[in-house]
Amino acid sequence: MSIRLLIADDHHVVRRGLVFFLKTQKDIEIVGEAKNGREAVQLVKELHPDIVLMDLVMPEMDGIQATREIKQCFPKTEIMMLTSFSDQDHVIPAIEAGAAGYQLKDIEPDELVASIRKLVNGENTLHPKATNHLLARINKSDPSPHEVHKLTRREKDVLLELTKGKSNKEIASALYITEKTVKTHISNVFTKLEVSDRTQAALYAVKHGLATHND
Repeated sequence: MSIRLLIADDHHVVRRGLVFFLKTQKDIEIVGEAKNGREAVQLVKELHPDIVLMDLVMPEMDGIQATREIKQCFPKTEIMMLTSFSDQDHVIPAIEAGAAGYQLKDIEPDELVASIRKLVNGENTLHPKATNHLLARINKSDPSPHEVHKLTRREKDVLLELTKGKSNKEIASALYITEKTVKTHISNVFTKLEVSDRTQAALYAVKHGLATHND
């Protein structure tokens, strides 16, 4: 089954280059191109892609606003930011808007394809620079949902494995439980931590010191 991909970038040369390369991948289908955020939102409504490769700075509507609108209407559509900016003023709003991936435009083509496949499989795809800025900026005085909704021992175990970027299958193997049980625990963790995806859960865990074997 192919990955349905929409490319949103205001630079024609960039879009053409991405299309040219990604079309060589047998499991990726380019379903559309948008030259600004507003077009991206409209095309997602019409084409229902699995993933949107989203530029940050675009005319009419930027990538962050477009991401926010897309995730509100189509929460299952994953957004990967593909941008030249790795500073915290761009990274943090993008993640808060709902982007599950954040890569820089100097990424190697094969790495980009690998990131797209990981994103479809529910794995984190944040560029190290983006992760570092995000964790450095997070405010420790924010409310802590996990203190209100206590995680069980097993939910903590699953969260710890999730922060290592492991897939459900790998988590199941590490903890000697079924993938179905892993999915149940992850769903409970999302609810208790008030997050919507694995990237946000992993960042939450690091921020609040949950990415450790200690309670």
